[in-house]
Amino acid sequence: MTKQISSPPAIVFTDWDGTVTLQDSNDYLTDNIGFGKARRSAINQEILEGTQSFRDGFQEMLDSVTTPFPECIDFLLKNVQLDPGFKEFYHWCAAKKIPVIVISSGMKPIIYALLKNLVGEDAIQNIEIISNGVKINEETKEWDIVYKDPQSPFGHDKSNSIKEYLEKHGYNSTNTPLLFYCGDGVSDISAAKETNLLFAKHGKDLIKYSIREKIPYTEFNNFADILSKITSIIDADGKNINEFIENK
Repeated sequence: MTKQISSPPAIVFTDWDGTVTLQDSNDYLTDNIGFGKARRSAINQEILEGTQSFRDGFQEMLDSVTTPFPECIDFLLKNVQLDPGFKEFYHWCAAKKIPVIVISSGMKPIIYALLKNLVGEDAIQNIEIISNGVKINEETKEWDIVYKDPQSPFGHDKSNSIKEYLEKHGYNSTNTPLLFYCGDGVSDISAAKETNLLFAKHGKDLIKYSIREKIPYTEFNNFADILSKITSIIDADGKNINEFIENK
């Protein structure tokens, strides 16, 4: 059953790790208490080149982390930082009634813990999180990821999640507002074509992929850049989107 709502001026879908945060929590765990950066970087390259699926590569990374899950969260809370422009962006969106939807290939308990710690309790209520889950053995504290879309080579098919969100909220070809997606890496490949404009982080793998696949994108360094560009685009009712595309 769909839920019809009045259309906001835009909807912002965003990756979490390395996009809203400065560090990718899964990469950080793998690099520091898993098998290390060298193997993790090699896996990312394999995913980018299409020789390994994201789901299988990500699983290999997480399997190398044997630290109990609660300790993993504590470790991340001490080390992961928020993009310096995100709080202002989030509050601006809230004032404009623009939904901010986190679509992540990470695990919901980690995202919730970081969101509450870095942004605040109100963000838990206002920012919808669509992500993978986690199962924990209460006796041994061993844990494993539970993929949202286990049959998909992405584990979490972000493209499908965007479509599901729009359908759930009653959007169609006649009432869908401007759609934006913000991301940085290989986990965002499935979502890259699903919105009016893709924001790809400077110097990261999503830009390489977008150039190779000829997917229009605009670059950002932080959420202050995203806020500036989205403000301009909304003020122009989307008519100036092409002015922001880097790879015309």
